[in-house]
Amino acid sequence: MLLLYDPQCADYGSSLRPEQPARVVRTAAHLRATRPAWTFAVPPPAASVTDAALLLAHTPAHLKRLAQPRDFDADTPFFPGIGDHARRAVSGAFAAARHALTHRTPVFSLLRPPGHHASTGQARGFCYLNQIALAALHAAHDFPAAGPSVPAPVRRVAVWDFDAHHGNGTESIFHAHPSASHLFFASVHQHPGYPGTGTHDLGPRLRNWPVAPHTPRAAHLAALRASLDAVVAWQPDLILVSAGFDAYARDPITALTLERDDFATLGRWLAEIRVRHAIPAAAVLEGGYSEDLPLLVEAFLFAWDNHP
Repeated sequence: MLLLYDPQCADYGSSLRPEQPARVVRTAAHLRATRPAWTFAVPPPAASVTDAALLLAHTPAHLKRLAQPRDFDADTPFFPGIGDHARRAVSGAFAAARHALTHRTPVFSLLRPPGHHASTGQARGFCYLNQIALAALHAAHDFPAAGPSVPAPVRRVAVWDFDAHHGNGTESIFHAHPSASHLFFASVHQHPGYPGTGTHDLGPRLRNWPVAPHTPRAAHLAALRASLDAVVAWQPDLILVSAGFDAYARDPITALTLERDDFATLGRWLAEIRVRHAIPAAAVLEGGYSEDLPLLVEAFLFAWDNHP
């Protein structure tokens, strides 16, 4: 298991907010202590992510707005250097996608801020740049043909989003993008709940499975299984996972019912897909605000890495 982590991603934020530095600091420390055989690596620096790369998904005006010292919304404040922090998370997603394609082994980007609510021109919901959408577009854009570091062409990229909140930014970017026919999006999320979107499919490649608050675990897992089956049926060359852990029963800002073992089930499913279908996958951290986040991430990654 490769974990992409840069301690600098904890250099902004506040312990008074759900999306806080302790999320990654505590998770990294826990995984280093309990899984010493796993490899930690620092992704390329923020400066390696060019404006040209970001413009695959975002507007020039949005990139300029990230440098302006005004809050984006009540959940998404401005912090000094937030543009670089967001680029660092994008770099982690890029590195994760490349690792999955090159080595075809599990990889997890343990960085913040999250990204799946960021749209083409708007930061919102703790998210400033949409690293999962950018990684999908980057993979299809930069790896269109076989080469020395990528063993097969990347024509179709799917995003599987199991965060408790709808990945509205990813969906909207994919919906409007010229490469839309090469992209697939599947989201399982609480509804009603933030951001209030994702109540229906936007076509055969933009699929949504809304689940009601307090949905029993078995029903939620059935929706997750159906969504992942839809991803596999689309036959992507790469699966990118928006791995949010806020569907946990004791998450402070949601009302869902999954337990630690259920996140292990999600990891086991990804391992089975690697074996049965030979589809590489990479995951990035999205939400998850419980103090148990380190345990949830560990359960997911251990099952993904070790299931035969």
